[in-house]
Amino acid sequence: MTATPAPIPGDPATGDVLRLDEQISFSLTAASRAFGGVYRILLKDLGLTYPQYLVMLVLWEHGELPVNKVGEHLRLDSGTLSPLLKRLQAAGLVRRERSARDERSVQVEFTEAGSALRERALDVPRRITASTGAGLEEIRELRTRLNQLTAALDEAALSEAPGT
Repeated sequence: MTATPAPIPGDPATGDVLRLDEQISFSLTAASRAFGGVYRILLKDLGLTYPQYLVMLVLWEHGELPVNKVGEHLRLDSGTLSPLLKRLQAAGLVRRERSARDERSVQVEFTEAGSALRERALDVPRRITASTGAGLEEIRELRTRLNQLTAALDEAALSEAPGT
């Protein structure tokens, strides 16, 4: 009986699934970091970090929201979101107030300064798209595919969770 030769680690011809460049999660992380670098440059003039920009996008799109709804849109927990909101409030871009109907709920909305910032931010998406070297349709297709991937992974995580 002849032994099957062991795959040579790192040899692309062997289809080594443990190669770093075979990991989709790493490719997504690397792309996210690259986006972060471009956003950092573009958002510097707006005085925002990327996470703060995302909060503002949610508020510009939806208007006043309870903090927990902002967190749902951004997939962030309150421990991560609260410091972001505090910094945005200190910068005068958002206002947080306890709900008159439910004291446990905190409402957040953009201020007049936050509204003015929206006008200055209008060019950011175009500049990001231009930075990718891809066309608008290609970007839309990629975003659609990534949203499908996210939904599939969310579903897989739910089905793999203990007790389900």
